[in-house]
Amino acid sequence: MAKATIKQVAAAAEVSTATVSRVLNDSDYVSDEIKERVMAAVNQLNYRPSAIARSLKQDRTYMIGVIVPDISNPYFMGISRGIEDIVGKEGFQLIFCSSDENPDKERRLLKLMQEKRVDAVVLATSGGNDPAIKQLADSKMPIVLVDRKPDSPEAGLTLDLVAEDNTEGASRLTRKLLEDGHTAIGVVNGPTRSSTGRERLDGVRKAMKEYGLNEEPMVYNGDFSTEDGIRAIQHFLAAERRPTAVISLNNRMSLGVLLEIVRSGLKIPADMAVASFGEVEAGPLLKESGLYYMEQHPYDMGIKAGEILLRRIRDEAPLSEPEIAIYSNEVKQLD
Repeated sequence: MAKATIKQVAAAAEVSTATVSRVLNDSDYVSDEIKERVMAAVNQLNYRPSAIARSLKQDRTYMIGVIVPDISNPYFMGISRGIEDIVGKEGFQLIFCSSDENPDKERRLLKLMQEKRVDAVVLATSGGNDPAIKQLADSKMPIVLVDRKPDSPEAGLTLDLVAEDNTEGASRLTRKLLEDGHTAIGVVNGPTRSSTGRERLDGVRKAMKEYGLNEEPMVYNGDFSTEDGIRAIQHFLAAERRPTAVISLNNRMSLGVLLEIVRSGLKIPADMAVASFGEVEAGPLLKESGLYYMEQHPYDMGIKAGEILLRRIRDEAPLSEPEIAIYSNEVKQLD
C-alpha cells in the first residue's frame, strides 16, 4: 500500500496543505474544529510525516551521536542511560557507536555523525583524533566530551567536559595498598594514548613518590579489556619479582585480573591484593577479598552531559565558554 501524502490528508480534511503542516507542527493558531478534522484524516489515512523533510525544514534532526570505546561496558552504559533519560524527554534519539579503542574507527564515526547531520555529539575519545574533533567543533557542532580529554589542550579549549578526577582517584586507590604495607605493586593500565590511561598512571606514581618509593612501578599497558587483565596477571606471575598487590585502572581489566588470579589458584588478598578503578560486577562473589574499588557515578555523569547537550542545542550558552564538570569519587572496600 502506498504511503499517504500530505495532499491526501489536506483533501480528506478539506483544508490546505499549509494548514495540515501547521496542525502537525503546532506552529500557528488553528481552531479546535480544524485540528480535529486534520487529525481524523491523519488517523484514517495512517499518515506519517517525513522525518527527513521535517529535519530539513527545522534544521534539526533530533538525533544525538554517542561515540564511546565500548558500549557494552557497564560504565559507558550508565553514562548513556543518563544522557537518554534527559534528552529523550525533549524528543531526541541517541545513535550509539563503539570505537573499540580504535582511533581510525573513531575518525570514521565522527565523519559519519557529521554526514548524518546529528544535532550534537557525545564523545569518549580513544585518542589521536584531535584534528577530526577540532574540525567538527569548528563546524559549530556541539560536542560534549565524557570520561576522556583530547591529547592536546588546544583541541579541547572550547569543548564541554564531564569526567572524573583520574589522577587523584588513582592516587587514593594506590594509597590504600601502600597503607596496607604493599610496596611491590603491579599496575594494569590502559593505552597511554588515552587521557584516562595517562592520568591514572600519573596518580599511581604520585602516591608511590609520596611514600618514598621512587622506583618505577611494574606496569602492564593493555587496551581496557578483560583479556588484557588476564594477560597482565600472567605477565606479573611470570616476572622475577612477583607483586603482592595489583591495581587495575579500568573495570573491564579488573574483571580479567580477578578471573586470572582465581584461576591460578591464588587467594585474594592473602596471595595478591587487588584494587580496581571502578566497580567490578563479579567482585561481590569473592569471599573476604578485601577488594578496594573506586566508586563511580556514570549515571549522574550522563545526566550532567544530557543537561549540557540541551543547553548547547538550544544555544543557551556561547560555545566559547565550555562547561567543565569533574567528579571526585571515593574508595570503597568489599568485606
